[in-house]
Amino acid sequence: MLNHTKHYINGEWVDSTGSDTIEVINPATEEVMGKISSGTEEDVNRAVQAAKEAFPSFSKMSVDDRIKLLEDIAKEYEKRKDDLVKIMTEELGAPITKSEQIHYQMGLAHFKQAAEELKTFQFTEERDNSYIIKEPIGVSGLITPWNFPTNQISTKLASALAAGSTLVVKPASQTPFAAIILAEIFDKAGVPKGVFNLVNGSGSIVGEAISSHPDIDFVSFTGSGAVGSSLMKNAAEDIKNVSLELGGKSPLVILKDADVKEAAKTALTQIATNTGQVCAAATRVIVPEEMHDDFVKAMKELVGEFPVGDPQDKNTFMGPQVSEEQWKTVQSYIKKGEDEGATLAIGGPGRPDGIVKGFFSKITVFTNVQNNMTIAQEEIFGPVMSVITYKDIDEAIEIANDTVYGLAGYIVGNDKEELKKVASSIRAGQIRINNSKSDISAPFGGFKQSGIGREWGNYGIEEFLEPKAIMGMPSN
Repeated sequence: MLNHTKHYINGEWVDSTGSDTIEVINPATEEVMGKISSGTEEDVNRAVQAAKEAFPSFSKMSVDDRIKLLEDIAKEYEKRKDDLVKIMTEELGAPITKSEQIHYQMGLAHFKQAAEELKTFQFTEERDNSYIIKEPIGVSGLITPWNFPTNQISTKLASALAAGSTLVVKPASQTPFAAIILAEIFDKAGVPKGVFNLVNGSGSIVGEAISSHPDIDFVSFTGSGAVGSSLMKNAAEDIKNVSLELGGKSPLVILKDADVKEAAKTALTQIATNTGQVCAAATRVIVPEEMHDDFVKAMKELVGEFPVGDPQDKNTFMGPQVSEEQWKTVQSYIKKGEDEGATLAIGGPGRPDGIVKGFFSKITVFTNVQNNMTIAQEEIFGPVMSVITYKDIDEAIEIANDTVYGLAGYIVGNDKEELKKVASSIRAGQIRINNSKSDISAPFGGFKQSGIGREWGNYGIEEFLEPKAIMGMPSN
């Protein structure tokens, strides 16, 4: 049992001003694995005050010193690999191989990338009649989700530290322990007191207090559209800057010349990775009419290569949903798909055969889906795929863009001109062709209701900076 009922404020672990706690549930066993403090508004006030007092000195820290700080964090992060992998497997339910290969590695990559970006980042610019300085934005509030306990928090932390901003962080209450380990890493790496502050608790109390606090200059949030909208309203009260990375209903467009088996494997990988709890996952698969039957047949043959089960088993590809609430949400969408007339081709309601405990869902594929159906329009955040057919490439693009979201897009095929056409036509923040590798230096964020702003690389650092123009700057 992990009991960690303190917050990290001004370089110390301190008691909460309240006595309430939140239980953290292991989603694979449904057992309580630990407790955290349910933070209060007063806890947030103390954290903001510490960050505010630390800002004047930290914002002036030299670039070289900030590079060293990020490199030291990366070194300490590597020392805690086993702890991070273990805790993410337990609190998120991520298969242990994915905790290591995806979650741990992505968190580390952001700290290393931010240090590299700083080595060439231009904080000043001379123009004909002006001198432009990019200054740290101020005290920043970071509100992070549960689906990637190290990746989502690390990209924000790394960018903020690179820019010279001080921080108040609220991790998701479902997966708080990875963030607590990060706080220990920061402490060991010598992050100055007050620069990084961690307050655990609920979104309705701690998140609300951060987004509405008058002394917080910028809020970076990753999560649902509904919460993002509420956060924007709070921020509008004192004209606070915001960056939002929200939901997605990303398309996977399969071209007519694609290898059917490879396309099917790509589609299954998209919905099974992280149990479909990925905002950028391709959950709408858009296939040529004439390929449909072969594509579905290939998925039925391949689905066995994505075993669902115990996260501690190295052969497991997909673990449980993070919580009972999320499991029920996924189950409700499967029912909606059936009720709306879509055909259940793979999977369906309930737990996988042989599993009687834990928040496990089946990999589920619907065919005969119309793009106006609920399962094709709303973010499910689970391993549920909608297969939609098209007659020609223009119709495929129309279907791909027929959503309020625009976070990511995927294409599988060989025709170079068609690949370029589809990639340039999908209105989304990041497009991947033929399973191309991710680029941690490239901007990540969305069009439309998928968000505002960008993360990763130099684009992420820019979010934590404000440009100042000076006219008549004396020359040396």
